[in-house]
Amino acid sequence: MAVAVLAAARTLDAARARELVLLGELGLDGRVRPVRGVLPAVAAAVEAGSPRVVVPAGNADEAALVAGATVDGAVALASVLRALGADARPESVEPVRAPVVTSTWSAPPDLADVRGQASARVALEVAAAGGHHLLMVGPPGAGKTMLAERLPGILPDLDDAEAVRVTAVHSLAGTFDAARGLLRRPPFEAPHHTASAAAIVGGGAGLARPGAVSLAHAGVLFLDEAPEFPTRVLDTLRQPLERGEIVLHRAHGATRYPARFQLVLAANPCPCGHFAGTGEGCSCTPLARRRYLGRLSGPLLDRIDIQVPVLAAARSDVPGEPSAAVAARVAAARAAASERLAPHGWRTSAEAPGPWLRQVTSRQACAGLWRAVDRGMLTARGFDRALRLAWTLADLEGAPSPGAGHITEALALRQGITA
Repeated sequence: MAVAVLAAARTLDAARARELVLLGELGLDGRVRPVRGVLPAVAAAVEAGSPRVVVPAGNADEAALVAGATVDGAVALASVLRALGADARPESVEPVRAPVVTSTWSAPPDLADVRGQASARVALEVAAAGGHHLLMVGPPGAGKTMLAERLPGILPDLDDAEAVRVTAVHSLAGTFDAARGLLRRPPFEAPHHTASAAAIVGGGAGLARPGAVSLAHAGVLFLDEAPEFPTRVLDTLRQPLERGEIVLHRAHGATRYPARFQLVLAANPCPCGHFAGTGEGCSCTPLARRRYLGRLSGPLLDRIDIQVPVLAAARSDVPGEPSAAVAARVAAARAAASERLAPHGWRTSAEAPGPWLRQVTSRQACAGLWRAVDRGMLTARGFDRALRLAWTLADLEGAPSPGAGHITEALALRQGITA
């Protein structure tokens, strides 16, 4: 606004000002202060054909991450005006630094740390290969949280376009450290069960800020002790699970954020957590057990592709494969899926729409799923999700398309909790 006023007063060269995109906050002392969301703003400017940008000096490193942008870091308004031909007195001021982001990045934990749990490890690998959602139910200490925390470690790195998209969301949220460059690893968000709906899906005064579902875009959203989350909060996940984005309406306008994440839920089998195996140590009544898992609504569970029990660990359990070995198989399966789906604009089996999958899957392979629908074991949505699972299983085996065996295994993975 200051530059526009001075250009209207012919204090500076308006033609030169029109060539620049100016981002930042002007303080009363004349210094240019850092702001959030510089990276997506600069990316939008470059895409619109305006690559020359002036940003606060504290945001210059972040803006420079955008390919094709010509970035100048401004300390004060006077330096911007001099660059535009105005007669402004040089000022000797210290730049305003962007807030320091405390980075919690560390190497992802390894699957080799998990002893036993063969069926849960298979479910985790299938979930990673196809981008599927996962529910694990088991007693405390069985390893549900350990498994979930190791899912990002077997996912492939983000490509350039997705890295910019993910980094842009974290820039808007103020949780991005530009010194580390673009976010290349899939994010992992694990909000506490006391989190509000606004914290999960986004909110705040004015235009809504991104929540956990958007911060987990292209990564993993893990809800530990899922039945402890308020049902209203859990049900807010249904829209982003279907659409891969979240639209937040406020009085000042609507905000649309990406939210294509893998949802991982972990739950105890009952309030006391011991209704597993023989259930001898459980002190909960049958009604209490039904009510506890009943907090996970039917419509939400119908959107969870894989549902597996996780049994208590045994002394004889041995460590399984390391993450690197599993990640290699996941990468190969994703490459096969991408080759098949990329012409249609999809990357993983979880993104492929049901009608298209039904057209490219043999009638014989689908017969088992239709029988499950006829028996009331699957909904129409469940049919499509089980079919996506079957394609992922085929990709992991290197098969050109799913057969009857893949369909059977997909049904077992989807109905593992109730089987």
